[in-house]
Amino acid sequence: MKLKIVLLPLDERPCNAAFASKLFGGPDVTIKTPEFMGWKKEAADPEKIFSFLYKECQDADGLILSIDMLLYGGLIPSRIHFLDFETIQRRLDWVRQLKNTFPQMTIYAFQCIMRCPAYSSSEEEPDYYGRYGKEIHSSGNKKHQYMLGLCEEEEVKKAIEAIAPTVLNDYLNRRALNLEFNKKALELVRDGVLDFFVVPQDDSAKYGYTALDQQEIRNKINEMHLQTKVLMYPGADEVALTLMSRMLLKFHRRYPSVYLRYAAHAAHDIIPAYEDRTLGETVKCQIMAAGCRLIDTVAEADFVLAIDCPAGEMKEAFQQPVRNADYCTERNLTEFVLFIADCIRAGKPVTICDNAYANGGDLELIDLLEYMGLLDKLSGYAGWNTSSNTMGTAIAEGVCCYLFGETTKLKSFLALRYLEDVGYCSVVRWHINENTLKAMGMDYFDVHEEQGVISYEVHRQLEQFAKQKLTSICEHINLQDVRMPWRRMFETDLTVHWIP
Repeated sequence: MKLKIVLLPLDERPCNAAFASKLFGGPDVTIKTPEFMGWKKEAADPEKIFSFLYKECQDADGLILSIDMLLYGGLIPSRIHFLDFETIQRRLDWVRQLKNTFPQMTIYAFQCIMRCPAYSSSEEEPDYYGRYGKEIHSSGNKKHQYMLGLCEEEEVKKAIEAIAPTVLNDYLNRRALNLEFNKKALELVRDGVLDFFVVPQDDSAKYGYTALDQQEIRNKINEMHLQTKVLMYPGADEVALTLMSRMLLKFHRRYPSVYLRYAAHAAHDIIPAYEDRTLGETVKCQIMAAGCRLIDTVAEADFVLAIDCPAGEMKEAFQQPVRNADYCTERNLTEFVLFIADCIRAGKPVTICDNAYANGGDLELIDLLEYMGLLDKLSGYAGWNTSSNTMGTAIAEGVCCYLFGETTKLKSFLALRYLEDVGYCSVVRWHINENTLKAMGMDYFDVHEEQGVISYEVHRQLEQFAKQKLTSICEHINLQDVRMPWRRMFETDLTVHWIP
């Protein structure tokens, strides 16, 4: 079966624009993405985006659509735009036009709830967020808590008074407009324009503006009886992979069963960093969104999702090794890896969701997998950014193996994850930040170039990491290219190939 899928990503970063092609693209699956997608705070041109979509959808089997890219020109532009209602509505109407013109094409879409980070930084927010970010977040928290009877009205007034009125008005007006179009997108599902819709929450929390918006959207979902066609859960940068998994499974008419195994018994009930609900509830949504279903026994499963996680508070990757009870006493990593080895010996594919830490992979886990010779025997691994980013990626790898087997392309993506999630995120990024940037007149958010002295140093240190920590598979890993796509340290763009 040969398929053509058009993908409009959330933004131009590799995790959004390239991962789907790197994992699923090939002779049987053509994935088309636009070349012009803006840059960080610079919005893409929606007119050009629509022209691309109209042209490529003419012979497409499916379309995976970021509503944020279509309406605002990208994820960060969705947080800083000054667009009016009429302009955004006209762009949303393009989706109906596409469906009317190509009625047989399957359309899956996703649209984020606007986030409200707890820190003061204008890196990915309006400029005033560098001064008022914490205060804006606090005002949302207090407002929500007051509505629930958890704080006094005076606390809300105090939080609001800490913010310049023009700043708060600008922020809240944009939130209200974006929320209106979150709800309008649901009408596209109700009317059969969208076949499936995900509402991810980037950087979510239990209380605050994002949680309040979530309540309104959930009410609309229930009111329209869309519970089987719309899922809302933490995540963002992994959703293109999730929906690609779902679409390919639909066209292949397959519905894989997934068995879950946690490294810590209590992990089901932890709330991961940057998220608003328990890990156990999020994994249900992630598996459903990908077109899979949970199963109770290993024997019946098509693949195993092994979740490495603490029993309590999730720490940041740069803090490891963490030697508290949540990571040691209440997590049995050895038993977890032995279980994985047993599954592999029995011919059961295993993909690892490495949620031990936020923003990077678990070095102790990698050491154990290396020691036991399992690194090249896994069907998938992920351990980057948030818990949901990691989870969606690991599930997509499991789906890829289920559909297409242990291909060289899958092995290349697996090698990419080891280098990027563990090598870069957990080791090299922090080493360069602490030891190199300042001497070169750079900082974490500005390394001057996409390719230059820092990308060269990342390349050098990753090759060293592979030789030292990925010894059993090092000779199979070919790291061809390194870029810093937003000219900062947070993310990198690696070109990796598996040499059989």
